[in-house]
Amino acid sequence: MAKANNIATTLLAGLMGLALIAPATAAKGECPIDNRKSQAVGQSAGKKVQKAFNLYSEEDTAGALEVLLEIDAKDDFDKAYVSRFIGNLYAEQGKIPTALKYMKIAVDSDQLGGTDHAASLKLYADLLMMEKQFSKAVPVYQDWMEFTCKEDADVYTRIGVAYSETKQYDKVIPMADKAIALNKEPKKGPFQLKLTSYYNTKQYQKSIDVLETMIPLFIDDKRLWVQLAQFYLLVEDYKKALATYNISYLNGYLETDGNVRRLAQLLSQNGSHYRAAKIWEKHMNEGLIPTNEKNLKDLAGFFQRAKEHRTAAKYFGKAADVNKDGELYLKQGILLVQAERHKESIPVFEKALKAGIKNPGEAHIQMMLAHLSLKQLKSAYKYAKLAKKDSKTKKHATSYEGFIQEKAKLYGVTL
Repeated sequence: MAKANNIATTLLAGLMGLALIAPATAAKGECPIDNRKSQAVGQSAGKKVQKAFNLYSEEDTAGALEVLLEIDAKDDFDKAYVSRFIGNLYAEQGKIPTALKYMKIAVDSDQLGGTDHAASLKLYADLLMMEKQFSKAVPVYQDWMEFTCKEDADVYTRIGVAYSETKQYDKVIPMADKAIALNKEPKKGPFQLKLTSYYNTKQYQKSIDVLETMIPLFIDDKRLWVQLAQFYLLVEDYKKALATYNISYLNGYLETDGNVRRLAQLLSQNGSHYRAAKIWEKHMNEGLIPTNEKNLKDLAGFFQRAKEHRTAAKYFGKAADVNKDGELYLKQGILLVQAERHKESIPVFEKALKAGIKNPGEAHIQMMLAHLSLKQLKSAYKYAKLAKKDSKTKKHATSYEGFIQEKAKLYGVTL
């Protein structure tokens, strides 16, 4: 936004009766701005403009506005000149709708000198953008370019934003490309416009191309790395997605639980179950990943796939504790058996039965096996008989019942 003191030279020149003429080097007819002469503000209006300017110079913007609003300009040029001054001051105060009203008068009059008219067009378009009047802003920016015969990267970027906001994505790309070509140093804005347009039109591979171009230019922008990894996922290029997420993680760019969990899931899918588990565990302990039943179950699953049965059992137990889930206690107990922690598994199976499970025989058969491993034949026989009552485990329990009876005879144990 142009500040009002940017028009100080113009105001003083006008008050002194100077004509602002195009530079001598500009050929007549070369460009509209070069052939637009200015003129002095009329004597009556000029005195009040001078007073307003003095007040503004003393940082009394309210006083300056009060003086300017009293001017009843008759001449078209004076009216345009005063309106522009008022519009600038209202814009500086953040009163955008009122500023727009006065800048429209200044622009529509088409009376101001070349530099002033150009600045008025630019400010008017910027104010329209601020008020989200995007469709109106575009032709004003185009008028500015035609009037000044200039191509400006920032103006092309703003036009691109206007097209993006009005969902005219096909028009965004040419504006962004022109801005990129004109910028002496790379700026993110035009690239982001291209990225947004391709994403909204589901051209994900082109979005990837933009990001792959951006990253070397803006190497320290951690968001770009994460975005690239996410786009690789969208096109199901899991190998590149994993590599990019991994680079992002090693550089400390993954700051949300969703991104850390995604990395762990990709690692596990790629066979790195233990690393996935350790990353998940680390960030859960640090509080980034919420400690809830689902996340605890997922962590337990990573450790289970990594054959870390005892650790997996611990986390299934923690998950079960959240809502006293019998099925999760059952999983915990089974993993303890697989880890040969038979004695520890028995009270866990008891918790599963107490909490309630779909097939109690599954807990009974596991308790039978645990007691067998501990050479507790009488208890093993007891749970074999209980397991026979469940249709799902009846056959298995029956075969073990005979085996336990033979063992009991061999060792002289009364069942």
